[in-house]
Amino acid sequence: MTRRLTLLFAIAGAAAVANLYLAQPLLDLIADDLNSSAHIAGWLVTATQIGYATGILLVVPLGDVLERRYLVPAVMTLGAVALIACSLAPTMSVLLVTVFLLGATTVSGQVLAPLAGDLAEPAVRGKVVGTVVSGILIGILLSRTLSGIVADRVGWRSVYAAAAVIAVVLAITLYRVVPETGRKTRLPYPALIGSVFQLIRGQRIVRWSLVLGMLTFSTFTMFWTALTFLLSAEPYAYSVTTIGLFGLVGLVGAVAARNAGGLHDRGLSLPATGVAALLLITTFVVAWFGSTSVAAIIAAIALLDVAVQGVLILSQTRLFAAVPDELRSRANTAFVTSNFIGGALGSAAASLLWDAGGWHAVCLAGGGVGLVVLGIWAVGRRGPLRPVPET
Repeated sequence: MTRRLTLLFAIAGAAAVANLYLAQPLLDLIADDLNSSAHIAGWLVTATQIGYATGILLVVPLGDVLERRYLVPAVMTLGAVALIACSLAPTMSVLLVTVFLLGATTVSGQVLAPLAGDLAEPAVRGKVVGTVVSGILIGILLSRTLSGIVADRVGWRSVYAAAAVIAVVLAITLYRVVPETGRKTRLPYPALIGSVFQLIRGQRIVRWSLVLGMLTFSTFTMFWTALTFLLSAEPYAYSVTTIGLFGLVGLVGAVAARNAGGLHDRGLSLPATGVAALLLITTFVVAWFGSTSVAAIIAAIALLDVAVQGVLILSQTRLFAAVPDELRSRANTAFVTSNFIGGALGSAAASLLWDAGGWHAVCLAGGGVGLVVLGIWAVGRRGPLRPVPET
């Protein structure tokens, strides 16, 4: 796993997962163009994440039974088709369907992450996986900035069309450079999917990691969905380009959190996760003042991304260290599916909380979830690293 290949995996994962968040800074723009309400437009993010969770569950386990050199480009090509369909959607109803399909077909980054774990040497596995996963989360942040800039100039449909072109280019590149690794196991498809649930039922580390990741990622999507509503309204009333630029602030946190995998390699995974949970709570304390302070919003974004990436990267790396090669894609399936179920719930909650109490209601809910994450970490940290046997 060379540095160049690690970087390519990170870029490809970033481009894939970015598709899930292209609509976030454009919600008001899309709602106006399709004669819909901001509340209904907010469900675009939820529909995409539900589709993503579906794709993770049904597609990513195939990484344990199919040659990934062919699987990854095929999935990226299907994602490009879904992106084109989004760019042509004539109504909000059609767009909700197409973004669901986009979510289900833009899962290549989650096939690449366990592949990176397979190819990396054990001594640097945390660093390699951390780099790839950090690239995925950087893609989430950059997607907001770039989609806002492009949409302000050539319309929101062009955002999806441009993403389709990028997906095709990356599919061709990955087909040429990803090494063949062969099938890791042979299972019928129903048994393959069933073994994911068997893994969850039978292993404490998997269940613990799933709950930590799901709750943490729900705060991430809750924050960013509500932030679009906040910055679109008075007293800010920012354009979609300006709203998208706030994603750049998160890059500070993303770069800082890139070293989370290295903390795992040094044996500091568990205490670092606890620190990240404390930062998550602090994020929403600071964000409370964001209704009248841009500085508070900027500080909260940076804190949020350090906290979320810390919990997710460390949890995912612990899973890859605990399970054998033959189970990594299925362990990743369980982890990421639960994350994006949490993400879908967080986006939906943001719309409901915004209607009920605005920004402060969102901050109270986010801080409460952060306290739950800290409690689960404290209760479950004893003995979570037992090896997982092959199944």
